[in-house]
Amino acid sequence: MRTDRTRTARLLLVLALSVTGAGAAAGCGQAEADGGRPTPPARDDDRARRVADAWDGSRAAARWHEGYHPVEAVVQPPAEGLRGDDRRAYVTGNFDLRAPLPPARDKSGRVTWQDGGSLTRPLMAADRVYRTLDRNSGPGPRLTVTRAELGSMTVLTARGPTTVPAWLFTLEGYAGPLKSAAVSPSAPPEPPIGPLRPDVPTDVLAPLGGLTTVARDGRSVTVVAQHGSCDDGPVVSAHETEGSVVLSAAVTGAEDGPCTTELLGERVTVKLDRPVGDRIVLDAFTGRPVPYTEWPGAAPGRS
Repeated sequence: MRTDRTRTARLLLVLALSVTGAGAAAGCGQAEADGGRPTPPARDDDRARRVADAWDGSRAAARWHEGYHPVEAVVQPPAEGLRGDDRRAYVTGNFDLRAPLPPARDKSGRVTWQDGGSLTRPLMAADRVYRTLDRNSGPGPRLTVTRAELGSMTVLTARGPTTVPAWLFTLEGYAGPLKSAAVSPSAPPEPPIGPLRPDVPTDVLAPLGGLTTVARDGRSVTVVAQHGSCDDGPVVSAHETEGSVVLSAAVTGAEDGPCTTELLGERVTVKLDRPVGDRIVLDAFTGRPVPYTEWPGAAPGRS
């Protein structure tokens, strides 16, 4: 069965919004949704091979590896965790500032990987970073910031763990600080291959909504895959090479005839033949790296 062009256009719009905020031994990983149901591989592996061939060894791949691309949240609550209503205040962005925000002494900060590589990125001022946290002036519980200072934090990136400059905000009632990265991600490189046409049916291939998690052992990735209200849900498969992991998403059980335009997202975990390592995670539909997302937006942060 084929889905209509309207649903495909809506999927493209969602992906475009998420990106703007942002060889050759091949294998085929297996995917399963959060509910644990097994799924078959996606249906256009030839496209996945073309995407891998275009990226592997390319200048775009080299530029990607040179950049700072987080694959986890760049805001970390206190290590002891938030309690009760404080969690709600954090999610809704209700903060009170009871201390001056210090100026940044330097205009740039150094991003340093565990493998010894490093990169210089513009340093964001404390007030700019604080505004990404304090997004709500409405009623409800609030978190009170009593101090801010420049420090560092560890963030998982596309090339492994890295130490980045961070603003450390002391919260009333907590021993450890809330940490928020003080540098923004690098701009993605121009891809060496273009996206598919927007009229490709979503039960053949569809764009992904973003990358939410890379397992600590690197043996699986979790992505957001979209689908409609008149199908059986999304499936995602992986085409693995030495340099990349190309994910192909599609919907199954699509019905012909009238259907609402409701767009649903679902987390899908894809198991890999070997750890991701420093391989680039790519979207077969767009031909681009899959951007990190905090879907469904349950916490403040920046991509």
